[in-house]
Amino acid sequence: MSGAPQPQPAATTRPDPYAPKGLALTLESTGAILLALIWVLPLAYAVWAAIHPAEYTTRFVLTAPLTLDNFTRAWAAAPFARYFLNTFVLVTMILAFQLVLGTLAAYALARQDFWGRDIAFALILAQLMIMPDALIVENYRTLARVNLIDTIPAIALPYIASAFGIFLLRQTFKTVPKELDDAARVEGASPLQVLMKVYVPLARPTYIAYGLVSVSYHWNNFLWPLLVTNSVESRPLTVGLQVFSSSDQGIDWAVICAATLMTSAPLLVGFLLFQRQFVQSFMRAGIK
Repeated sequence: MSGAPQPQPAATTRPDPYAPKGLALTLESTGAILLALIWVLPLAYAVWAAIHPAEYTTRFVLTAPLTLDNFTRAWAAAPFARYFLNTFVLVTMILAFQLVLGTLAAYALARQDFWGRDIAFALILAQLMIMPDALIVENYRTLARVNLIDTIPAIALPYIASAFGIFLLRQTFKTVPKELDDAARVEGASPLQVLMKVYVPLARPTYIAYGLVSVSYHWNNFLWPLLVTNSVESRPLTVGLQVFSSSDQGIDWAVICAATLMTSAPLLVGFLLFQRQFVQSFMRAGIK
């Protein structure tokens, strides 16, 4: 019958012409497996040494007894509670400033028209090419003049504005349709209200991904905190762990591995929880 609906042909998926095949696929898979092993093996050894007695750090016996005594000894041997508090305050302070400054700068560069906008963005991109280590001497001199050495703000101040964060948020804001912006303005919203009610909610995955990058970088940052801190009251975990594992404390790899796992566990848990947003946000940032 002419009025009967005709069956629709099943959609076919075109094969990716750039997908590796044959020998290339084998080499790519082998390389990925080798890289995964290189990354996993040190972590696996740290876990083994941390949960077994010291005499089994170099003896891989499957029937070796399990213990948590290494974590207890590591926690008692150094003020890790203070180091955790210092690191939490440090990364929170840096991330808060970076998100506020980065959001305002990215919105201005993405949606506001003003003289010198492209020049300002070019300077921000140029700053991405400058390694922070190249500015250590001048930063130290500046902080010494204002008597901030050996304080948590001294660690944070050189990083409160992030060129990478501004670039990432600008790329995300430029993907937001201008129609939403215009509709909010018609309703009487101010530029700040448009930013907070339209752009920020739509960029939530990017904020999560950038937050993970920022927290992981400053959680693991070592050289700059080592130079500007001298006391327990201001040392972050990385510097405290280095002091703890120095020769003065003796070399007990089981305890050192336990302390290392304690300091890195929050980052591993955070990445596992937000890995999807982490990958998707960086893919979207490169679209426009």
